[in-house]
Amino acid sequence: MTSQPDVNDNDAPPFTQFIKGTIAISPLSIAVLPWGLLAGSYAVDSGLSPFDSQMLSVILYAGAAQLVAIGMLKSGVGLFTMLLTTFFITSRHFLYGVSMRSKISSLPKRWRWSLGFLLTDELFAICGQQKDEQFNRWYALGAGLSFYIVWNIASLVGILAGHYIPNLNQLGLDFAVAATFIAIVIPNTKTFPVLVCVLVSLVLAVTLETYQVQGSLMIASLAAMIAGYLCETWVGEK
Repeated sequence: MTSQPDVNDNDAPPFTQFIKGTIAISPLSIAVLPWGLLAGSYAVDSGLSPFDSQMLSVILYAGAAQLVAIGMLKSGVGLFTMLLTTFFITSRHFLYGVSMRSKISSLPKRWRWSLGFLLTDELFAICGQQKDEQFNRWYALGAGLSFYIVWNIASLVGILAGHYIPNLNQLGLDFAVAATFIAIVIPNTKTFPVLVCVLVSLVLAVTLETYQVQGSLMIASLAAMIAGYLCETWVGEK
């Protein structure tokens, strides 16, 4: 688990906060390395040039969306379908932004844009649960920027390795996707409504995928959010 900064830590110098954020997210940065390798090698294997493959990580910077987009590109799917699918996959970041609005709305525009670009599942796991008075922009920047750099380095290594190691994307590196999200979800499952949300999504996702139901992930996600909301409302009324 990552440590959360105390309220008094906001008096620490910016560089100290930056380093603390880097250290806090480092376990997730290490966990995402195989995922970055997979994204880079898969992009090259799908026919993209090394430059285009790296730009996916530099500009798009969305692991799950990158893998899905590359797979759809390899299958010859149309641009509109690819964009629509990517939109739905990354739509959870809108919820992240809404959740963190009270923390960053008062910051200058350059900070809002920077942290908005760096906002990933991992950064939200580090900063999303902080109280407003705990949040520190330099702490968040250290966590987000260091993770961004690690992701791009891992992607670059995957791109280079893809030229020399055939079928690198078939070595089971895709398990890193599941492992990363497990590392994010488990430490944050601290309340009963969150536990209900996790269990509903888990059971529905596996069940619907087993029966090959189209859109199983989206259905499971929506059902889990509704279940979590209803459970939280019920707990609040008790």
